[in-house]
Parts: sequence; C-alpha cells; structure tokens
Amino acid sequence: MLAAECKKQHGKDSENEIAEAGDLFLKYSNRKDADNVKGALLCASKCFLSLGDFDKARDTYQQAKTMFTESPQITRPVVIIDDSKAIALKLQTYVEKLGYSDIHVFENGKTGVKGCKDLFSEGKHPILLLDMGLPDLEGDTVAEKLLKEKLDLQIVVITADEKTTERVNKTLSSGVSAFIQKPFTLDEVKKAIDVAESEYDLLQ
Repeated sequence: MLAAECKKQHGKDSENEIAEAGDLFLKYSNRKDADNVKGALLCASKCFLSLGDFDKARDTYQQAKTMFTESPQITRPVVIIDDSKAIALKLQTYVEKLGYSDIHVFENGKTGVKGCKDLFSEGKHPILLLDMGLPDLEGDTVAEKLLKEKLDLQIVVITADEKTTERVNKTLSSGVSAFIQKPFTLDEVKKAIDVAESEYDLLQ
C-alpha cells in the first residue's frame, strides 16, 4: 500500500501535490502503528528531492538511515568465559547485537566448564567464547576438558597473545573453531562466530 501510494504521488506533476505527499509520508512515519517507517521516510525524501528542497530531503534521508530492523533472535546458546567483567560485557553486547539471546557468562574456568556441561546435558550446542588467561584454569585446559566431553563443540579463543605463540597454537590445534585477538571489534567477533556457525552446520 505504501509503495503504491508513493508511486501514485510521484506520478503527479503538481508541486503542491508532491509537497502534500512528502508531508503525508512524514506524518505516517510518526504514527505509533506505522509498519514501514523507513519506507515512509524514504518516500518523503524523494518527494522533497523532486521539489528541490535539498535540506529537507537530506534530513529525512538521514533519519531513514538510522532506522534498523532488529536481528532475529537466535536460540542457540553462547557461553562467555572471561575473568574481565569489562571484556565479558563487551562480548555480551556484541553477541546480542548479532541476534543471540541465550547468553551465559562465567568469570573463571571451573564455573565455565560446569556451565557448559549443564548445557550439554540439556541437549544444547553452545558456542564458547573462551579467554585464554583465566585465573584458575588456563584456556587451553578448559578447551581440552570440554572437547573431551563434546568433540563437536565450537570454541572461539580470545587472547591478547599473537596467533603464532606456542600456547595459542596448541589450543588451535586441539580443535577450536576460530581465534580473536584483543582488542577486538564487533566485525571480528561476527566473523569468528560465523566460522563457528558454518562449522556446526557442516557437522549436522
């Protein structure tokens, strides 16, 4: 309906009619029950552009750009094991932005191992984001323990170490899915999780 109205209004030659169309789309975008706010704003921007009102067209277009569609919620659990509350929170925020909602955070290796085993017993298949430098158990020890329990577990190693260091190499060779070096970005976390998801899909 919105697209049809947009096409109809843009087909008119009268500047007054086009201006009215632009205002109509703006008004629609402000309605609480509007189901296509971004589309309405883009149509309004086109109307203002055709009238030569470049400032209004630009402002409306920028408003449309800020609109986003929330990522679909992914039911697969994600486990974060990191003793730094700041880094754990950053990871949790990034993972939520990627659409994951079932997130479990642990501050040390022992509770993290137990948390993962509990998920295994429920028949779940988590992705593990694992810090290498934990206060009680080294990350490679945690990875080894969990891979013995669940060989097809997807583990993403997170560390400040270089990928070429002996400890990281040992952990990577044990069967982990991906590696993230600190400091990291959302894009790097996304790429690592995508690798883990692809590996999981291949094993199904």
